[in-house]
Amino acid sequence: MDQVAVTILGTSIAQDIQNWAYNWSSVAMMLFFAVLIFLMWRTLKVMPRVKPQQIKPASNQSVSFEDIAGVDEAKAELREIVEFLRDPREFQKMGAKVPKGILLHGPPGTGKTLLAKAVAHESGAQFFAQSAAAFVEMFAGLGAARIRRLFAIARKHEPAIIFIDELDAVGGRRGSDFSGEKDQTLNQLLVEMDGFNTSGRLVVIAASNLLDKLDPALLRPGRFDRQVFVAPPDVKGRQGVLAVHTRNKPLGDVDLGLVAQQTSGLTGADLANICNEAAIFAARRKAPCIGTEDFDSALERVIAGVQSRRVLNDHEKRVVAFHEAGHALCGELLPSVDRVHRISIVPRGRALGYTLNLPDEDRYLKTREELIDYMTVLLGGRVAEQHVFGQVTTGASDDLKRVADISHSMVHDYAMGTAGVGRVPDGDVRLSERTLRIRDEERQDLIEEARRAAQRMIVSHRAELDALAAELLEHEVLDRDAIERIMDGVPRMERAPGVGLRVVAAATALDATAGESESPRI
Repeated sequence: MDQVAVTILGTSIAQDIQNWAYNWSSVAMMLFFAVLIFLMWRTLKVMPRVKPQQIKPASNQSVSFEDIAGVDEAKAELREIVEFLRDPREFQKMGAKVPKGILLHGPPGTGKTLLAKAVAHESGAQFFAQSAAAFVEMFAGLGAARIRRLFAIARKHEPAIIFIDELDAVGGRRGSDFSGEKDQTLNQLLVEMDGFNTSGRLVVIAASNLLDKLDPALLRPGRFDRQVFVAPPDVKGRQGVLAVHTRNKPLGDVDLGLVAQQTSGLTGADLANICNEAAIFAARRKAPCIGTEDFDSALERVIAGVQSRRVLNDHEKRVVAFHEAGHALCGELLPSVDRVHRISIVPRGRALGYTLNLPDEDRYLKTREELIDYMTVLLGGRVAEQHVFGQVTTGASDDLKRVADISHSMVHDYAMGTAGVGRVPDGDVRLSERTLRIRDEERQDLIEEARRAAQRMIVSHRAELDALAAELLEHEVLDRDAIERIMDGVPRMERAPGVGLRVVAAATALDATAGESESPRI
């Protein structure tokens, strides 16, 4: 009897243990799924959700066309969009439709984003701004969802403008993305711009610095109908930009036209930075207003860099002085080179000295002779070192790089070599060894032609070279008046057909035959 009871009791305990283990395994399984669901929920919550930023036109932070200068052609193109969004009836009578997309392209800092904000303010339309980089994430399909959300919100607030900055982040050519996320995002953008849900009062404005990288489907009519190139301003435009950015600054007797001439090639953002730096220099010297010297210091700060605390020994100062004097001398003698405005041997940034040239006007085309003259000026510093000290230094590395770039472009892009072999289509690498050898020889011939011209000018005008270097060693900086005083009465050189460079008054028979140490490989 006792044995049966013990057996029954053992069976009962074993069954209880099994039931307890089963119940706990069920509870553990439930807890595991609960934790898993919680983690998935938290992951969905923390996933990036970008809501389009809506910028309403307001008087205290609005941008109008009057606040933007130097881009008159782009503003003229965009005024039609403004008029259509304000009152579309006159256009609709003629059966005209508003362009669906406007692509602003050009170098950075030319005012593409400001133009988009000005269009939104002038038209009174709701403005939705979004960076194209915010559309693409590691999660598949998220970029397309953001595109749909952006257009859905914008259509509820028509008339509206969608501005997509840095379009090339998602608008690159399809097929190059391994994951396919960018292609999916771009496809959704193409559908939204020219799909079944399009209306007549939603305009997409995009900005990009890389027009060649964009997918062709974006650039066809019906998507981005207009492509507006926003170029750096010309001299008149730069003067207007300077006037805009000095409007609320105490300005002294400053010739903004002269400042505009000194800033050839700079963008609106660069000019705004110069105005701000000039105001900082004026405040630093506790002046009541911004003067010409403040703009000169700001221009040096932006172009040449921050003044360095490096201390050069006497020999290095002499080398730098003759180097910069060689640049300036060649620039003063050559007819097609911009006149020298200032020479300095004060170290700034990475440079131990610099020569600032002042163009008389903006020019967009260069001849073969003008490019050779420019290379002659670049090589003038190195040739002066060789002629005066009998050796060259590493200070001409940047000059040599620029000479290499110019000679490469002359032969490969502009077909200015003797053989006239120009640029081949992109991706075509079917060039024979003979063609490559001819191109290399032509580049060397162009560089050697510029070097010989610099050598002739340095040797035949040694007195002026010494005078410029002596003034630099004494004052460290030479302005235009000092340069004209030293070069007074020295005739400039001109090019005679079949002869080359010669002095205007009388041709020189001096031809340098002095050798030069081998140039470093560039």
